[in-house]
Amino acid sequence: MTYRIELDRDVCISSGRCVAERPDVFRFDQDEIVERVPGGPALGDDDLFELARDCPSGAIRVFQGDEEIDVF
Repeated sequence: MTYRIELDRDVCISSGRCVAERPDVFRFDQDEIVERVPGGPALGDDDLFELARDCPSGAIRVFQGDEEIDVF
């Protein structure tokens, strides 16, 4: 299956967990809100789910097509 993540900038609390865990994939923008690193590596499904579960605000959301996946 192919999953993708979306980052909800309105929900992000800038905890930095995702940036600390995967600095090759995530970084902070000038407003200290998470964004994807341009050209960063693709993530495997397990990594996507783990990052989404570890996000304290729920700003990392996992989708399959147009449907959001419950990672908990």
